[in-house]
Amino acid sequence: MAFSADELRVLRRALAIALHPAPLQDEDVQDCLRLAEAVDEAVREAGRLRAFLLADLARYREALPGSLPGYLELLQDALTAGYDPGADDLAALRTLRGNPAAAALLTRCQILAERSVRARLARVAQATGPAAALAGPAPLPYGSVPRARLLALPGGRAAEEPRPKPPPSPTPGERPVPKPSEVFPPRRRPVPPPPSEERAAG
Repeated sequence: MAFSADELRVLRRALAIALHPAPLQDEDVQDCLRLAEAVDEAVREAGRLRAFLLADLARYREALPGSLPGYLELLQDALTAGYDPGADDLAALRTLRGNPAAAALLTRCQILAERSVRARLARVAQATGPAAALAGPAPLPYGSVPRARLLALPGGRAAEEPRPKPPPSPTPGERPVPKPSEVFPPRRRPVPPPPSEERAAG
């Protein structure tokens, strides 16, 4: 982005005011607002140009290998503008590595892609590091650890259930109550008389 002489003058004035706050005149305020609008418009225009460049790059990539010269030129322009090569670009360059220019561009894209992946991983690790430390270790999957034996704690439901009372032991010196079979012994059955023949022989 290039600033004109007037825009640089306004920018220097805005920086000086930011470092040393002082009352602003209406003219200075209007100049700062116009500079901010110009910067925003330049950023939007850069975004539109980037979108057009990436769309052209995708069309040239789909038309390979016939569009090799145009594709390599557009890819170089995109890399200069800060484009991170994707998997499609790396795959296309691998099929064209017989071309010296494509081979050199493939090496450059591989370095940029690896650097981009490492930067993303570092940002993810930095963002999730404190949260993971506060959350503690991850829980183990179910069934990987044997279940511990459950023990009854005092004061639980087991304490509320009535337990069978042991039979009362007899008091020393007290005679136990006799059983009915001891008080009333069973009657003996009468023996039948011998047959009449044995009585006559006697």
